[in-house]
Amino acid sequence: MDRQISNVLPGITSQMVDTPRIRTHVLSCGPATGEPVVFIHGNFSSATYFEETMLALPPRYRCLAPDLRGYGLTEDQLIDATRGARDWSDDLDALFVTLGLGKVHLLGWSLGAGPVMQYLLDHPAQVASITFIAPISPYGFGGSKGLDGTPYFADFAGCGGGVVSPLFVQRIKDNDRSADDPNSPRNIINAFYYKSPFRAAREEDFLSSSLLEQTGDQKYPGDMVPSANWPNVAPGNFGPINATSARHFNASGIVDVTPQPPILWVHGADDPVVSDASMFDLATLGKLGFVPGWPGDEVVPPQPMIGQMRAVLDRYAAHGGRYQEVVIKDTAHGPHIEKPAEFLAAFTAFLK
Repeated sequence: MDRQISNVLPGITSQMVDTPRIRTHVLSCGPATGEPVVFIHGNFSSATYFEETMLALPPRYRCLAPDLRGYGLTEDQLIDATRGARDWSDDLDALFVTLGLGKVHLLGWSLGAGPVMQYLLDHPAQVASITFIAPISPYGFGGSKGLDGTPYFADFAGCGGGVVSPLFVQRIKDNDRSADDPNSPRNIINAFYYKSPFRAAREEDFLSSSLLEQTGDQKYPGDMVPSANWPNVAPGNFGPINATSARHFNASGIVDVTPQPPILWVHGADDPVVSDASMFDLATLGKLGFVPGWPGDEVVPPQPMIGQMRAVLDRYAAHGGRYQEVVIKDTAHGPHIEKPAEFLAAFTAFLK
């Protein structure tokens, strides 16, 4: 498919920024002298999903939303998953230096919380505040149990690129815009990002930008290795899903950073993507009978994603940091889109 910029809203600027690491596509608005607020999107999405939020912020802020490596219109470069989220963190640092941003407010949605956590680990003095929207666990997505993120198996079987449906990946390659199959990209977005019957006004633009995700054995979802443990695949070394797997990603060390910026954690009460029983966690699907051979709760219980995040943030607070948790009712995985007024009320109050 042609890689084209989706329609952008009036007031939003789309530009390509050359950095020493990668050519990055960035959406922006607000005064050049404003406090920088940087929005980091999740998997199967892009900077486009933040345009309304950016425009709604007070004019004192300079809002920027880059497409991560592997997504949107940013230069197509491989993600070295053995570095966890560090390729993204290093890309962000190069972008911030190139733009001369200085200290930044960072917001990470879903998978995008991974690069934000890693940036906090790498550059704590450069972070004014952190906001998480439906973030992945500090122990990665899938493959772990307990509030301390204990891996199910030594090879981290049960997470990574091998657990992603190859049929869904093929639909991305085919630029599938259909609505007649529950597993089409359009229907996956509507079924899991939002709580029915909500439909986004910019559904077409969101879908177009999501379909720009780079796919392939070393791209999305990433490679895999065989495993003797259920479900017989373990994470490989490339791609975004391996980069945020329990094998390569562990940001629980944020509890010890100095200085400790304030953290806002927002999530929907009915999120089926990031929860203690995620419908994208193979352990949950195994427990429900959708994946044969599940070894049971003692070996592979569903990952307590919410519990793990709360436990890490409680430790962050115990070490002198400060965080606020906001749960938005009747909302799924995209509260900033689904319930913009409620999200913005919490977010703007926090930024002040």
